[in-house]
Amino acid sequence: MTFSRIELTGLLAFPLTPFTDDLELNLDAFAEHVEGHLDAGAGALFIGCGTGEFSALCPAELTELLRTARDVVAGRVPVWIGAGGGAATARAGIAAARSGGADGVLLLPPYLVSGPPAGLLDHVRYAVHDSAVPVIVYQRSPGVFPAPAAVRLLDIPSVVGLKDGYGDVDLMSRIVAAVRGTATDRAQRFLFFNGLPTAEVSARAYSAIGVARYSSAVHCFAPEIANRFYRALSERDDPAIDALLTGFYLPLVALRDETPGFAVSLVKAAARLRGHRVGGVRPPLVEPTTGQLERLERIVDGGLATLRLLSNGAPAQPVAG
Repeated sequence: MTFSRIELTGLLAFPLTPFTDDLELNLDAFAEHVEGHLDAGAGALFIGCGTGEFSALCPAELTELLRTARDVVAGRVPVWIGAGGGAATARAGIAAARSGGADGVLLLPPYLVSGPPAGLLDHVRYAVHDSAVPVIVYQRSPGVFPAPAAVRLLDIPSVVGLKDGYGDVDLMSRIVAAVRGTATDRAQRFLFFNGLPTAEVSARAYSAIGVARYSSAVHCFAPEIANRFYRALSERDDPAIDALLTGFYLPLVALRDETPGFAVSLVKAAARLRGHRVGGVRPPLVEPTTGQLERLERIVDGGLATLRLLSNGAPAQPVAG
């Protein structure tokens, strides 16, 4: 089934990449994990991206993840995949995504080096080459596009959107205004995404500047919380948003910020706490300590308790984790 770029709606899920005890790819567990995302109502799957440890995977593993995901999904939702790294690696990744039948590619920023806006645009052009597969450019600190450069992305036919993981709301506001201000049909269909870690914390601010789509890593281990927050944001239910932020998301972010790489490590640890077979993380990521795991469990319990209060119609008050 073919999906147009405008069909990336609903809560976007970024599955984990499960490993065995010796950190080899566990495709059976991955298939279970993908099915879990579908059962929880994910609007699209982005596999082998940041949450999926793209930087730790080899091209053959990405190919296997894509094949497995497509087999499990069977056309129910779009399946996108990560590509990136150096220019040649990024081009090869996009070509592999196209040949593997991906519905689109999330193009991660250049590896190790960066460049001025003109160089970043050339990097995207080189990576895309002659591929027709839709591409969303992921803006992170190695590759930040000023508003005029972001507008130039419209000149690259396969580029259909920009995902921001840099976190400058002022810059994103300028980018959105500049792109939409071109007043072309392509500009109006161009997609914007909030790609910050634990994006729910910044989702209200991004939504206010026209960036309503976001990726939810929490969907990997607590989809009921992720879906309730998404509904609250869509309905502008500020009391419910505040309860979930205070009772779950903000404590989770405080723990996440203690150790580099915890944007992935904590998600995998939380998934294991909830009984999912996802294994550990590949280095240089590290596992939480025993004390951090105990705090993580309390945070998840607090989030679920807050969710129960909201479900029972109680006043939207957070529950301490």
